[in-house]
Amino acid sequence: MTRVAHPPPYRGRFAPSPTGPLHAGSLLAALGSWLLARAAGGEWLVRVEDLDPPREVPGAADAQLAALSAFGLLPDQPPVRQSARHALYHAALERLRASGAAFSCPCSRSELAAQHGVHRHCVAATPRPHPAWRLRVADGTTVAFDDGLQGRFEQDVAREVGDFVLLRADGCWAYQLAVVVDDAEQDITDVVRGNDLLDSTPRQILLQRTLGLPTPRYLHLPLVLDETGQKLSKSSAAQPVDPADPLPALRRAWAQLGQDPAPLRDAGTVDTLLRRALAHFDRTRLPARLHFQEASTTTGVDH
Repeated sequence: MTRVAHPPPYRGRFAPSPTGPLHAGSLLAALGSWLLARAAGGEWLVRVEDLDPPREVPGAADAQLAALSAFGLLPDQPPVRQSARHALYHAALERLRASGAAFSCPCSRSELAAQHGVHRHCVAATPRPHPAWRLRVADGTTVAFDDGLQGRFEQDVAREVGDFVLLRADGCWAYQLAVVVDDAEQDITDVVRGNDLLDSTPRQILLQRTLGLPTPRYLHLPLVLDETGQKLSKSSAAQPVDPADPLPALRRAWAQLGQDPAPLRDAGTVDTLLRRALAHFDRTRLPARLHFQEASTTTGVDH
């Protein structure tokens, strides 16, 4: 992996999946990660997580990047796409194979259903021509970390997750491996993202330890929910934010981040709004959760 000689004290990133247009939840994560990076005097990068072709919407990645630009959230380096980084993931998997930490697995989801979906040993009746590759998780493996917003989080990875997938049977790289490799290769020091990924973090920390990679600091922002408590990205009423009219969506995201709305109220341009936001940003006001009343200010916009 390429390493920089003197990594920055703070380098954050926003990493959307191109499964649709930018929405309220992704804007919340983008603005939150941008504010935290800028307030720390650090760098902010953008990475397109386009490793799942069956779920990717054609043109969505370019539309998301254009929307970020319209909202004034410009990265310090050109955006990278995971689809151009397969060699990095291959190299990491080979290291895990060589050490015995990764193994091929012919089990299907239906075969694992009897094990509650948790892989502790292979139960496949027959071999598969293209098996998945999994990380070997020893019995009793527990990972704990202190999240910058959610507090202490601990997970018994062996019991709750099991031996997790690194390379899927269909040939697609698993999110857990790709994100760990990319964060290390890009010298990411701080991962700021939505709370739906909180329980993925112990797996990523375990992979970092197994590969001998640094562990960044983590902060998981609240999710935008509908009245049923469901992520708005799953709601049939969800709609994208409008890049042609960015100020209202930026003000809503700012308020959902627990910040005082007054300094942004009469900002007439994106540049003015972001300058004021950075000047008045108070990390201690970030909420760990959003109540529906707060989330409902973005009714019709998904996460």
